[in-house]
Amino acid sequence: MNVLRVLLCTILLSSGSVAFALTPETVFLEELTWTELQDQVHAGKTTVIVPIGGTEQNGPAIVLGKHNVRVKTLAEKIAKALGNALVAPVIAYVPEGGVNPPTAHVRFPGTITIPDDAFAKTLEYAARSFKLHGFRDVVFLGDHGGYQRNLKTVAQRLNREWSATPARAHAIDEYYRALETTYAQALKSRGYRESEIGTHAGLADTSLALAIDPRLVRADRLSSGVELDRAHGVYGDPRRASAELGDLGVNTVVTQTVEAIKKAVARR
Repeated sequence: MNVLRVLLCTILLSSGSVAFALTPETVFLEELTWTELQDQVHAGKTTVIVPIGGTEQNGPAIVLGKHNVRVKTLAEKIAKALGNALVAPVIAYVPEGGVNPPTAHVRFPGTITIPDDAFAKTLEYAARSFKLHGFRDVVFLGDHGGYQRNLKTVAQRLNREWSATPARAHAIDEYYRALETTYAQALKSRGYRESEIGTHAGLADTSLALAIDPRLVRADRLSSGVELDRAHGVYGDPRRASAELGDLGVNTVVTQTVEAIKKAVARR
């Protein structure tokens, strides 16, 4: 009996070690070992997407981490569509306003802000790290409107420095334009009012959150119709939001961003 137990344990341990040794099917850099990452870069995965979110209020019905969850999910879809890209960890600490006195989203509990220069340095040294390890194209995707100019500034500065090398940084503003403009136009074409679609925590924002992960949204806060005003961080009316409308936004963002990245890389 003891011999059988030893043999069974040996088989189980052997099976487990083989399972753990397999490289996962993932585009997320943080889920790979350094040797797995190195192998993938050598095999041609030389584009890295840097998803940039933010931790901020999103009205009473959407969680504080909306931008972080959304940009990670969309970056994964974009990387898979590209076929030669990996996704870096989400940058969740971004400029959100002043602290003393509190301004913009910082007026609401849970919002985290950092200075512009600290944010720029974070982007810059993330990009420098990726270049060092063999990536040729560093792609900044920003899910929030307030720091889009920072992405462009950092990318331009790096590209001036890297002009004699194969590496380039790309601030893909088509990603954010798809979120804010193309998606809104698609909703208008379906009969939704601009005041309902909104710019923050409204119909568009909430529908995207529902499509990406329903756990991001507090349904009871939508159906009650309370606190739907700017004093509570809501710019729009989310009460008719749905995952179906959100899927329209997801497809728009992924398609438009993939095309923009391909064009940016081809212009090198």
